Amino acid sequence: MKTITLAATLAVGFAAHTAQAADKMNDLEIAHTAYTAGQIDIRYAHLALAVSDNAEVRAFAETMIRDHTAVNVAAGDLITKLKVTPQDNDLSRTLVKGAADKRAELMSLSGKAFDCAYAQNELGYHQVVNQTVEGVFIPTVTVEPLKDLLSEALVTFKVHEGHAEQMVNGLKCG
Repeated sequence: MKTITLAATLAVGFAAHTAQAADKMNDLEIAHTAYTAGQIDIRYAHLALAVSDNAEVRAFAETMIRDHTAVNVAAGDLITKLKVTPQDNDLSRTLVKGAADKRAELMSLSGKAFDCAYAQNELGYHQVVNQTVEGVFIPTVTVEPLKDLLSEALVTFKVHEGHAEQMVNGLKCG
């Protein structure tokens, strides 16, 4: 229950902060935030590989590393091509702080408790990130190649959300 509450709190805070900041974020801040979100999920996945013995959790974590790394590499290539520098911002910093707190919580768990906490966090994280990318970032971005990258990534991230939901159900996390 503590995990669900923390995930919900982080999700609500992220969503509220995103909605509040959306009109003020420029493309470079959105790019930074999207990249940061991907890096956070990669770190969660590495933690899952270090802690979990569950084959489904480990396979999901490997998928997160592969897919989020690929998107972040594409983002890096785009930034290089456009000759711009992403801008750190309040939302990126909020994500990093929330992720540090969540990682500390996850690191204190093991076995099924860890697996369920990781799976529930991945589900909540992808739900919020997907809503933000689709409802805020894509409509706000003005640079077409960045909009295209976010749109393509969203397709993959929605698959991740479905996979995370199946993982939560399969683990019977209740």
